[in-house]
Amino acid sequence: MKKATILIVDDDQDLLTAVRILLRPKVKQVIVEKNPEHLMNILSREAVDVVLLDMNFKSAINTGNEGLFWLGKIKAVYPHIKVVMITAYGAVDLAVRSLKQGASDFIVKPWQNDLLLQTLSTVFEEIKASGEAKPLASKSRDEIDLVGKSAIMEDLQYKMDKVAPTEANILILGENGTGKDLIAQALHRRSLRNKGPYIKVDVGSLTDTLFESELFGYKKGAFTDAREDRQGRFEAAQGGTLFLDEIGNISLQQQAKLLSVLQNRQVVPLGSYQGIPVDIRLLSATNVPLKSLADESRFRKDLVYRINTVEIQVPPLRSRGDDIILLANYFLDFYSRKYHKNIEGLEREALQKLRNYHFPGNVRELQYSLERAVIMAEQQSIRDVDILFSPIEQEPVVESPIGAANMSTQSLEEMERKAIQSAIERYSGNISKAARELGLTRAALYRRMEKYDI
Repeated sequence: MKKATILIVDDDQDLLTAVRILLRPKVKQVIVEKNPEHLMNILSREAVDVVLLDMNFKSAINTGNEGLFWLGKIKAVYPHIKVVMITAYGAVDLAVRSLKQGASDFIVKPWQNDLLLQTLSTVFEEIKASGEAKPLASKSRDEIDLVGKSAIMEDLQYKMDKVAPTEANILILGENGTGKDLIAQALHRRSLRNKGPYIKVDVGSLTDTLFESELFGYKKGAFTDAREDRQGRFEAAQGGTLFLDEIGNISLQQQAKLLSVLQNRQVVPLGSYQGIPVDIRLLSATNVPLKSLADESRFRKDLVYRINTVEIQVPPLRSRGDDIILLANYFLDFYSRKYHKNIEGLEREALQKLRNYHFPGNVRELQYSLERAVIMAEQQSIRDVDILFSPIEQEPVVESPIGAANMSTQSLEEMERKAIQSAIERYSGNISKAARELGLTRAALYRRMEKYDI
């Protein structure tokens, strides 16, 4: 059980709290959820081993049979996940029915803690014996998860949960290195098209000729090297999701061709006059601010409206508060396993170094810094000297009349100090509201206030 992840779904907050306290020392991760309608989205992004699922909720869905309804949903999409039903004494007959529909076991509340632990232990023994693995365990060892628990990331996750099951075209905005590609992958996994293909194209790097042949395909003989028919990325994404990265960098000519495909919902391969219908869900991403995309000398407004039914703004790492440490520990564990090194953690000075850095390269810079630190580490913990930030991302050094000084770092700190003061004054000293506006936790804001003597 030590390496297990358990999801508990029940609308009784007291029960959730009690079970979380009971199981937290016994397993790797305990996830609790009051609303069963969030259940499938949680399973799409978390590698859950066992679900503890209540039989009855306060919602109006199949009153008295809600547990069976959600059990069916789970087993239809994630048949490998074990489900243990939670039921009241009077609904034991329903619980027995649940066993016939795929549940591994049921437990009657109120229960004895020892009985619950024994039930779960038996279920995990079944998992071990059958050799069943979590779906995420089979991922490439170089595939990174979407990680974050800050308020600003919780808001982002909530918005993703709302829009992912729709057919809306989504424009993902954010600085380089913030994880726009991970957001796109997560949206596909949570969509109704998750059984279909996920095709990514870095359109910003394509010339006009390559743009057409890569996206729309071509027929044999369309140009000198076209020795056979080739399917374009739009066709390859049929029934699934097409992700166009760096869309803000494509030319006006490319924009016109893309707009035509999106309006007509069909592509015409190079060398052909016959249109091919396409059924795709479009995701796009760019580091270009939306205001710049609204400049018609650079980007067509009609295309902006086509690709931007909903926009998702990915926050920079410096606005994510203690997510920096959460991500650092995640990357430390990830690369320790990848490179077969026994690294136990980050020393206090290393943690402070990460907290004090502004991360112009965002999550990508943090990731590469931790990867290098793990590779080069000669001890069982990461020290501050092991963490080197990318010289590519360093702010330029400005020469002052009285000697060399890194004025940009000073100005960044001054800007941060003023932003903190302004937020605190705006909310009349309410730290919680000020922290929420700044995208920080209360603890992170207090640290910065101490740093700047505010």
